[in-house]
Amino acid sequence: MEDGAASSQTPAELSPALRKAGEFRVYRRRWFVLCVLCLLNCSNSVQWLTFAPVADQTAEDLQVSLDEVNWLSVVYMVVAIPISFITTWMLDTLGLRLTMILGSWLNMAGSALRVVGVLSYVPEWSMFPVVMAGQSLCALAQPLVIFSPTKLAALWFPEHQRATANMIASMSNPLGLLIANVFSPMIISNTNSLLTLLIIYATPAAVVCFLATVGIREGVPPTPPSASAETSSSEPFIQGIKLLMKNKAYLILLLCFGSGIAIFTCFSTLLEQMLCVKGYSSDFAGLCGALFIVFGVIGAGLLGLFVDKTKKFTEATKINMCLTSLTCSVFAVVSQMREQKALVCAVCALFGLFGFAIYPVAMELSVECSYPVGEATSAGLIFISGQIQSIIYIVLLQALTKRMAGSPISLCATGGDANLMPVLVMAGLCCVGSCCFVIFFHTEYRRLHAEADAAADASTH
Repeated sequence: MEDGAASSQTPAELSPALRKAGEFRVYRRRWFVLCVLCLLNCSNSVQWLTFAPVADQTAEDLQVSLDEVNWLSVVYMVVAIPISFITTWMLDTLGLRLTMILGSWLNMAGSALRVVGVLSYVPEWSMFPVVMAGQSLCALAQPLVIFSPTKLAALWFPEHQRATANMIASMSNPLGLLIANVFSPMIISNTNSLLTLLIIYATPAAVVCFLATVGIREGVPPTPPSASAETSSSEPFIQGIKLLMKNKAYLILLLCFGSGIAIFTCFSTLLEQMLCVKGYSSDFAGLCGALFIVFGVIGAGLLGLFVDKTKKFTEATKINMCLTSLTCSVFAVVSQMREQKALVCAVCALFGLFGFAIYPVAMELSVECSYPVGEATSAGLIFISGQIQSIIYIVLLQALTKRMAGSPISLCATGGDANLMPVLVMAGLCCVGSCCFVIFFHTEYRRLHAEADAAADASTH
């Protein structure tokens, strides 16, 4: 049954004690909550990758090195690690509404502070610290936003729509990366103004903050959409952590998929620096990033619909991880070739098609293998693992980077910052994580089994 108006709620809907066992309902307003979360997730990821596609110009305007510009992206990972534990507790204890509103305000405040940092009256020595402070506020918002899709799908959507809802909300994050990859170089090339770029990106952050604050009035629907939604967050936070640490299947997913998140973070953050050394422009790097994300969203959409119908979470994840490792290895080779734009574009598109498709399915898989632990806790720890490994991988790749002074083909402002070695290391790490997951990961779908048991019990009464 689907209901669109809160005013039509019956006493049974408003009181779980009065509602009949096995009675579930979905509400049309779930799509509004999903839409707000998508906009917030997209805006926050735009803030994250604002500077990476225009790293050279940012370094020049802020009077800092390229490594310092990279830290404008890396700070998201550093800040997210300690904050993520608080966020998982907030989502599973205080609820979805409060978490989303707080995330929207932090995102708006951070984007506004970034604008202040590049105003003409700000002293040059303080520009980078102020921009970094704004970026850090946006980074505080990221865990609040990025953990929410799994929780939203579980609380507001029925069993046959959960993977699709999770996919839509999760893929709004790479959509923001796409916007940053395409529009950051475009705006900078047309205006040559970092201030204009940051004002343009701050405007949607303010809009979505208003929508979240005014439009989201409840964190859960009056009547749950499924049996598992009734018992969501049934395990206390600390007890849930203990259960996850004893769950072998979950720990394998935690490490292997966390490694996959780190690989994609490295790719998104360092793509321009990987390509410019071989004579590819920042505009071309932006195009490759756009193809990477567009095809990733397409792949996620197709795989989300497939998994919603078949429930083959494990098979879909394993196959896509293998294909992702293959394309990552191919990218490590073709990215070092000169004047191969079509080939580089094709590989980036395939890398996104297979790789991004994994994310929403793996997040649903984390809930299936860890139920009845709260959705935010199981998904949040995987994100934390990805952030920790992202920092390690980026530092490792930068440490292995070979400086190329005065390269005749390089289009990097600093003379080149990448070579074959670190890209091959990235591909090797991707392959190791995929192999470990394919070989060692096995699980039963605990949430689906619990819902089937609940349905069977309801039918006998």
